Amino acid sequence: MKLYHAAGSPNSRRVRIFIAEKGLSIPLQSVNLGEKEQLSDWFKAINPRQQVPALVLDDGTTVAEVPAIWRFLEETYPDLPLLGRDATRKALVSMWECRVELDGFAPTMEAVRNAAAGLKGRALSGPHDYEQIPALVDRSKRRVADFYADFDAHLEQAPFVAGDAFSAADITALVTVDFATAALKMPIPEDARALKRWYAAAAARPSAGA
Repeated sequence: MKLYHAAGSPNSRRVRIFIAEKGLSIPLQSVNLGEKEQLSDWFKAINPRQQVPALVLDDGTTVAEVPAIWRFLEETYPDLPLLGRDATRKALVSMWECRVELDGFAPTMEAVRNAAAGLKGRALSGPHDYEQIPALVDRSKRRVADFYADFDAHLEQAPFVAGDAFSAADITALVTVDFATAALKMPIPEDARALKRWYAAAAARPSAGA
């Protein structure tokens, strides 16, 4: 197997952290987004959607999209499950990971892609070009602020996002916070004590550096 990724890609990092938590060793192939290698013919042959990450399996099959890559790795390497141990936990991890992605990760990405000068004409990743909509930036930042408040309240009741164990939901939340902090200058608010407690524990895991 080989994972095509980009060092600065939040979605790539979600997969790298998952791999690190599993204790796996999968070769990495860098795709230079700054030089637009994701739009090159050689990479389009791997993933026609022109997005990273993309996991190429031993038989040449390409699996793209973060949840799909996670699912393949979880079922192939079931030890130390990150998508839930039983039906209930799997449902809860899926539910909370989806909420993190919709309420935190997506608006962070939306704000960045609609504001960055280098993404002019590329407001959405993928095979089609879309113009930026600057008016979305303020709304997206409001959504990130609401995400912080909502998840601070939720984490007052649980040590991790989906309950009592670290999971894929925590991976997406950790990447969201780091991305919002670096790209939007929106760190966790000082009064969000539960969220800060959770973040300190998640960021201290060795996988966080993946």
